[in-house]
Amino acid sequence: MTTATRLLAVTERSVPVTEPPGDRELWLRAANGDRDAFGELFERHAEAVWNHAYRLTGSWATAEDLASNTFLTAWRKCGEMVLVSESALPWLYTVAGNLARTESRRLLRFRRAVDRLPDPGVVRDHADGVAEQVDGDRRVREVLAAVDRLPKGERQAVQLCLLGELSFSDAASALGIAESSVRARIFRARAKLRAVLPEGASR
Repeated sequence: MTTATRLLAVTERSVPVTEPPGDRELWLRAANGDRDAFGELFERHAEAVWNHAYRLTGSWATAEDLASNTFLTAWRKCGEMVLVSESALPWLYTVAGNLARTESRRLLRFRRAVDRLPDPGVVRDHADGVAEQVDGDRRVREVLAAVDRLPKGERQAVQLCLLGELSFSDAASALGIAESSVRARIFRARAKLRAVLPEGASR
C-alpha cells in the first residue's frame, strides 16, 4: 500500500457519514421558525401529497391547489402539532383529506348554482383525446363519490391506505386507533365498494 493510499484510507475513515435529518427533526426545526427545514419537508413530500390529492379529487388543478394549501396549513400549524410517527406523511394526508372534503362541498354548491342557470345552447364537440380524459375523470369521480358515501371511519381508512398508500400502522397512528381496527375498516369498505361500483372500478 502506498503512502497516498494509506492517507486516503485514513481520511475516509475519519470523515463521519451523516444521515439526512428525519421528518420529526425537520418538523421541530420548522416549528422554531427554520424555513429551510420546512422547505426540505416540502421537497421530500410534495409529490406524494399532490398524488394523494389527485386520487381524492380526480382533478389535476384541484390537486395542485390542495397540495399547496396542505403545506400552507402545515407551516401555520407546525408550532402546535407533534408528529405521531417518524413520517410527516400521515398528518399531511389527513390535512389534504379534510381540505378535499371542504373543496368538494364548495364545488357541489357551485354546480347547483350553475344548474339553475339557463341552457346556453349546444356546445361544440371536443377532440377525441379530451373526450377520453373526461371519461377517465368520470370513472375516477364515480369511485371517489362511492368512497365519500362510506361511514367516516371507513372513508378515512380508505383515503389513507388505499388512496394514499400508507401502511396500516401509519394510518392507525394518524387516526389514533389500533392497527386491527384499520384493517377491519378496510375490509368492510372494500365489500361495500364492490357492491356499488362497476367491475374493476374499485381496484
